[in-house]
Amino acid sequence: MQIDLNSDLGESFGPWTMGDDATMLSLVNSANIACGGHASDPETMYKTLSLAKQHGVMVGAHPGYNDREGFGRRVIPMAPDEIGRMVAAQIGALVSVAALVPVKVRYVKPHGALGNLAARDPDVARAIAATILKIDPTLAVLAISGTCLEHAARDAGLTVFSEIFADRGYLSTGQLVPRGTPGAMIHDAEEAAARLLAFLKSGKMPVIDGDPIPLAAHSICVHGDGPAAVAMAREIRQRLEADGVTVSAFLNP
Repeated sequence: MQIDLNSDLGESFGPWTMGDDATMLSLVNSANIACGGHASDPETMYKTLSLAKQHGVMVGAHPGYNDREGFGRRVIPMAPDEIGRMVAAQIGALVSVAALVPVKVRYVKPHGALGNLAARDPDVARAIAATILKIDPTLAVLAISGTCLEHAARDAGLTVFSEIFADRGYLSTGQLVPRGTPGAMIHDAEEAAARLLAFLKSGKMPVIDGDPIPLAAHSICVHGDGPAAVAMAREIRQRLEADGVTVSAFLNP
């Protein structure tokens, strides 16, 4: 069995540092790099892309709402076409900075509230998929497994990879438990690793409101912004490899 580990990185801004990107890049296979919306700036993008290249880590664009104060975790009312243009601007920013490294941006994964909205709103999902297709049809989409974005991207003819989360709780709809709700976050690394191993063997994910649900998975996300992120990623990688799982990127870097 083979699985990818990904993390949301490059989320610092100016003098403000978020997470330990250098160490996370030694543990994961793919890096979802903030593009200046919910976080990041040109220097942060360049440094993170350069570190990813040094570690041989595949990079993807991680566009989110233009909401640094809320870290992209609040929905900003926008029409689907407006969301598409916002996503286009952020992907374009990362692709341009990546050309200076140089490294190739291989995929797109929406961040935070935007990703959760695209997971449940078919119009937003289609707008994002259409945007990616117009920018570069070779860009893949990393989508929350079983959601609207996964279906819309596949319908658009894009290459799609399905993602599950190591440190987030699930609803029976396949969507993530909203932050701030009991069961939304898993903080214990051993608990997260045990849940993932059970999922990989059964194909079914535990949920807080019903029986486990079947999900597909090409990649596992470990969030990079928490104080225990590195410990979580290290424990998960070690447990997966000890159980005979090959941990490698879903695309070549």
